[in-house]
Amino acid sequence: MSKISEILLNSEHYRILKIAGEVGDSLNVNTYLVGGYVRDIILGNHLKDIDIMVEDKVFEYSKKLSKKLKVNKTVEFEKFLTVKIPYKECEIEVANARKETYDKDSRKPKTVELTTIENDLIRRDFKINSIASSLNDENFGLLVDPFNGLVDINNGLIDTPTDPDTTFIDDPLRMLRAIRFAAQLEFKIHPRIMESIRNNKDRIKIISQERITDEIIKILKTNRPSIAFYFLKELDFLKLIFPELDVMSGVDIINNMGHKDVFIHTLEVVDNAAKLSNKMEIRFAALVHDIAKPPTKRFDKKKGWTFHGHEEIGRRMLIKVAKRMKLSNELRDYLMVLTKLHLRPIALAKKEISDSAVRRVMFEAGEFIDDLMILCRADITTKNPHKIKKYMNNFERVDTLMKNVKMKDEMKAFQSPVRGREIMETFSLSEGKIVGRIKKAIEDAILDEKIPNTYDDAHAYMMEIKDQFIKN
Repeated sequence: MSKISEILLNSEHYRILKIAGEVGDSLNVNTYLVGGYVRDIILGNHLKDIDIMVEDKVFEYSKKLSKKLKVNKTVEFEKFLTVKIPYKECEIEVANARKETYDKDSRKPKTVELTTIENDLIRRDFKINSIASSLNDENFGLLVDPFNGLVDINNGLIDTPTDPDTTFIDDPLRMLRAIRFAAQLEFKIHPRIMESIRNNKDRIKIISQERITDEIIKILKTNRPSIAFYFLKELDFLKLIFPELDVMSGVDIINNMGHKDVFIHTLEVVDNAAKLSNKMEIRFAALVHDIAKPPTKRFDKKKGWTFHGHEEIGRRMLIKVAKRMKLSNELRDYLMVLTKLHLRPIALAKKEISDSAVRRVMFEAGEFIDDLMILCRADITTKNPHKIKKYMNNFERVDTLMKNVKMKDEMKAFQSPVRGREIMETFSLSEGKIVGRIKKAIEDAILDEKIPNTYDDAHAYMMEIKDQFIKN
């Protein structure tokens, strides 16, 4: 067996790991660092949460470790023989080495039994996560690797330590995790794992939507999210977790006229967005910006293929998608705004740019204007260098205007000089839609440069248009 003691010695969490081993020694308990931390420290990746395994006395051990780390608090999950220590630097989880059995309708263990390190490692999802490193002083850094996970790490391979059907039937979320790890680590998936996912994919239906959505979000945080989505499509898995994306693929040809494969284009945009920003929300917007292209696809004998209104219909579709995926209201609203507006800066780049048109887009995008521009840049997927140069020159003009600090400040602070309270008092109205419509009409007139942005002009315009909204 090899040792990684030197790597652990240089770890940012060495002090914690050393204390964890000392606590194990004091209780005469075999103590190990396990799971993703071991994998990532070998790969040289960023290290986050610490998973510790002990072969006995998990609750006594955890309380003593918590005290040594001056946390003095533990959260116990007695049924699962697991304890969390809310340490300020990182989350620490301590678990007893255990064997588990599962009910066919749940990924949560039905029974949990004490066992040895070797028996614990065999129940884990993948060989790359079935490696442990001793933390006890006598053999600090000694690797326990009964399934040759180190070989898979070196070969860039995702495989299970035991029969994959058993692995995925016990916990179907592991199928999504296999795909996510393939993208996150840019590893291959073993053919037997691919086959097992195809055979067991319907088991994902027993997993909560929150856990599925969490995996999708983790995929979007990888450097090249497209890797995972191509795997999902290839394995016929996408239709189960994101059917609106699944129907995007394919090209129709009529009268020798085709169109872009929307699925391929979408993933190119997602990867472009990933290069431009680490912000997951922008990448999610890239994933759904053309979500309504399949239902709006039409063939016109003169124009060819059209997708009229897909930005607005996509915005509406996201209400249902967000509800199904259990997205937060904030993320839902963000995606709806960017989907609705994703063509607008492009349109500005294609024609003579007026100040009012730029103001209009900035006002509608509000605080998301910078993210919208990143999405629009990511949406440029043409491979024609002449088109790219021409397109980007025009686009840069729009971007420069939008980056004008004075204009941004004006747009962020902009609202009708005539406020809602005055509209209600002037026309004896109670609070409601009519007041909002009048206020919006005034704001639109200012944005479209029909009237100057002054109180007197706004008030006069309000009196001029009042009959359109108020019935005598």
